[in-house]
Formats: sequence, C-alpha cells, structure tokens
Amino acid sequence: MTSPFTTEILLKLGPVNISSTVMVTSLLVACMALTARGLCAHLHIEDSRMDNSRMQAGLEWLVDGIDAQIRDTVEADPAPYRAFLGTIFLFVLFANWTSLIPGVEPPTAKLETDFALVVVVFASTVWFGVRANGWRGYLRSFAQPTWVMIPINIVEQVTRSFSLMVRLFGNVMSGVFIVGIILSIAGLLTPIPLIALDLFTGAIQAYIFTILAAVFIGSAVREGAQEKQSATQKKANNHDH
Repeated sequence: MTSPFTTEILLKLGPVNISSTVMVTSLLVACMALTARGLCAHLHIEDSRMDNSRMQAGLEWLVDGIDAQIRDTVEADPAPYRAFLGTIFLFVLFANWTSLIPGVEPPTAKLETDFALVVVVFASTVWFGVRANGWRGYLRSFAQPTWVMIPINIVEQVTRSFSLMVRLFGNVMSGVFIVGIILSIAGLLTPIPLIALDLFTGAIQAYIFTILAAVFIGSAVREGAQEKQSATQKKANNHDH
C-alpha cells in the first residue's frame, strides 16, 4: 500500500504522467457512464405502460430516496439538484468501494481526488446560489447580518470546503490502513467481515459527503433568497411611508 501523499505513475504519454489514481478514476467514470446509458435505455419514464421490472423499481426507489434527502436538506424542489448531488453520491460511493478490488486503492484515499471533488462542490454552490438569487442577491448574502461579516463569511466558505476534503480523505484513508493492518495480522481469516465493513463505511462516507454538499447548496440558495426578500420588504415599507 503506497503512501496517500505520494502518486504512483503507471505510464507516460509524452510529457503527461498518468497516475494510478487518474487511471482508476477514469475507468470508474467510464463504467458509470456506460452503465447509466445502458440502464436508461431500458426505462419507460414517459410510457403509460410502466415497466414494473425490479431494475426500474430499484432505480425509482433510489431516485425517490435522493429526492427526499434533497427536499429535507435544501428545502426546495429537488429537480434542479438531483443530477448533481446524485452523481456526487454515486461517484464517491463506487470510488470508496473500489478498495474491494485486490490491488486497487480507492481514489478518495488520495488528496488530489478529494480536492477535485471539493472544488466541484464549491463551484456548484456558487452556481446554484447565483442561479437562484442572481449575482447581487448571492453577493449580498455575504454581508449578513452586517457588512463587517463579509471577510468572515468568505473565509467560512473556504474553510468549510477544506474541512469537507479533510473529512473524506481522513476517513477513507484510515479505513484503507485499518483493513490493511487487519489483513496483515489475520491473513485471509476475516475476509467477509472486512468486505461488509468496507461496504458500510464507503456508503456512510458517500452519504455524509453528499449531505454536506447539499447543506452548502441549501445555505447559498436560502441565504440569498432571504436577503432578496428582506430587501424587497424594506423597499415596500419605504414606499408605503
């Protein structure tokens, strides 16, 4: 098992180095895309004669579960956020579960992968906040409750994203090390409990990461909306007077 702070180079394409993390991540994304395309080709979403297969029922159950979590966390219609948060959840879940493949370290146990995920979450938080409230409404939310809080609110945006990266990296990396230590001590005597532990912890970390991303997005959407509503109400009061 290599150090999480080092990158193993598998091959070189001219001046470009292809690491094992990039290779595993690329294969994972390709497999997810092909699987999604294959599954969607057999769905009958707009057909009145719904396909009652177990596959479709399972997918509908998954989408309904994601929608329920988004609705409870963001407190808004889940449709605009479903694709992004659902993709984040599935990617982190399957990336964590790649540790079950012999000789493969999960991409989420490497800092570069977690950093990339956090950058995507941060950019999406800004994008959803701006889309819901406009640039002015989103930027005004940083001045809540007073303009003095602007630097603190900006720093908070960065630090909470950093903490999200550290949380995912630390939990996944520690899980890989623990499993490696147990296997080195017990050999092949405990494979089934370790597989169950990997499946469980991988799912929990994917869920936590996605929920926190939803919390960040919900905060950006709601704070801008509240500021916009407050400004509108203040303007209406001034007009009445």
